Amino acid sequence: MIRVREALPAGGPETRSAAAAVAGAVTALFVPGNRPERFAKAAASGADVVIIDLEDAVAAGDKAHARHEAVAALRGGAVRALVRPNAPGTAEYDGDVLALLDLASRPGHGLLGVMLPKAEDPGQLAALAASLPRDVPLVALVESALGLVNAVELARVPGVARLAFGAIDFALDIDADGGDRFLDHARSRLVVASRAAGIAAPLDSPATAIRDTGPVAESARLGRGFGFGGKLCIHPAQLAAVKEAYSPSAEQIDWARRVLAAEGGAAQVDGQMVDRPVTDRARRILERAGHEQTGQD
Repeated sequence: MIRVREALPAGGPETRSAAAAVAGAVTALFVPGNRPERFAKAAASGADVVIIDLEDAVAAGDKAHARHEAVAALRGGAVRALVRPNAPGTAEYDGDVLALLDLASRPGHGLLGVMLPKAEDPGQLAALAASLPRDVPLVALVESALGLVNAVELARVPGVARLAFGAIDFALDIDADGGDRFLDHARSRLVVASRAAGIAAPLDSPATAIRDTGPVAESARLGRGFGFGGKLCIHPAQLAAVKEAYSPSAEQIDWARRVLAAEGGAAQVDGQMVDRPVTDRARRILERAGHEQTGQD
């Protein structure tokens, strides 16, 4: 039985630090839990957050070893990462969660959050959230039809920083083709659910191409177009393409500056009426680009 550990007061600096890192990540890089020699390399790769994976990337006979290595690396705080445990209902789930709870109770740990795979049951997710200290946010990985139907409820669970999409498992669950465009409905629904729940935009599923960054960039641009806030990655070679796809282009920045310059004056920019939704979009573009809303460097 999982005990509820003492939580930090809501809104404390620890809570904001971990939650902000998880909610603001554009690139989230998986690293296998049984490859501890890769943990530091992943942390130094330029990914916004690292996810130590105890689930899909680890063979059945290596699960206990992966759990041990992940906890050992995070215990002293030299490595900061989320951890994806094995899915609820598996033989490894309780052991993974108990190990993470013990880790999270120790001062100076590097556990940045927990990504729950096969997230479907809001009650189960809430129980996990209640067991964790409040400075350890959750990411709910939606990988099934039931998870998608319950997406709003999952997103509303206190402690959930954002949703994420597991397209390969989702396509298998609904017996669909795994191509991106066959999953448009699922992507839209996760974005809408996140917005309705008032949490950060979700993380999109990783691209399966690794060295060929063209498909990675195309997949990332698709997700950004749907309103995703970032993308899961399975190799450091994917990071630059994803980051670029989620960053406003020079043309978008120029357009946004001209829109804000015209605010309250000219009626249109590039043939488009300048009203509040247009100026709000321009501000968001400049915020994402790291520029001042006034358009000054």
